Amino acid sequence: MPDTDAARVTPATLPIALDAMGGDHAPDEIVAGAVQAVREHDLRVVLVGAPHLLQEALARHDATTEIPIIRAEEALAMDEGALASLRRPRSSIAVACHLVRRGDAAAAVSAGSTAGIVATGKLRLRGQPGVLRPAIAVALPTLPTPTILLDAGANAEVKPEMLVQFAHLGTAYAETALRIDSPRVGLLTIGSEAEKGNKLVKRAHELLSAAPGLNFAGNVEGHDLLTGVVDVIVADGFTGNVALKTMEGSVRYAFAELRETIQNSRTARLGGLLQRKQIQRLYRRLDPEVHGGAVLLGLNGTVVIAHGASQARGVSAACVLADELARHGVVNRIGERLAASHRPHRLW
Repeated sequence: MPDTDAARVTPATLPIALDAMGGDHAPDEIVAGAVQAVREHDLRVVLVGAPHLLQEALARHDATTEIPIIRAEEALAMDEGALASLRRPRSSIAVACHLVRRGDAAAAVSAGSTAGIVATGKLRLRGQPGVLRPAIAVALPTLPTPTILLDAGANAEVKPEMLVQFAHLGTAYAETALRIDSPRVGLLTIGSEAEKGNKLVKRAHELLSAAPGLNFAGNVEGHDLLTGVVDVIVADGFTGNVALKTMEGSVRYAFAELRETIQNSRTARLGGLLQRKQIQRLYRRLDPEVHGGAVLLGLNGTVVIAHGASQARGVSAACVLADELARHGVVNRIGERLAASHRPHRLW
């Protein structure tokens, strides 16, 4: 792909750089998701990976002329951690991030190793000015709009000041992707009272309460994850990841139990048949693949992390999310927020 003057090209005209070698079902399902994104959502996508494998996969969809390929010599294995970003400088996710960095792609998408993606993104795209640590943000399926949870796993250990920054990152995400004015921010801990929690949470509560530009609503608990009581939930990466995985496991368990209950008797099967549309609608709302994955916020570029087990539908949704965030300038919005938060305030 030729070099592009990013200053003269808007993100809407740029393709999504899709790491075709990352994920449990790469490259076949990744390519299928790219084809779906192009044909059903009218997106521009460029596949990054081994050309011979990708050409074969595209041929099975009659799409060899629809989606270009950028060569990448290596790929990160799903079990590789953060050090893989240094060991494999020409990996498919590294090349995808490089395309974003030089202005040839609007965003990068990968279903590969989360630790590898985070490390590679930080190395290739660097943190935005003033960002202490990038954070992984996930949209929880609450109504009427999703709730943004971050950090969902990028930073197991943080300082109170980082939680305040995560609040700004999540607020910018909610403003750009969800069109929410003045998103309400909650701090995840073990009680709603201000004094509940460990030293980290207590100090973070003090800082969030005094932080300009944030609509801090106070503490929230684990049972608030899906209630929509706030628009952004802030936590350290360890707590956030445990909460997210617990919620996902609970949803899977509940649907498995519901399916077994419905199949146990003719009456239950009849009731399930009558409620089929409502059950399917609920399942789609709670299905992680529908929401497109997580977003690595705080870098000089948009990076979306799809679920490692993503099928074509999940990959397509991740490309749609990446395109939307890039078009609406989430990176610029974060920069504006952080600059405003560091601006000295006059005392009257």
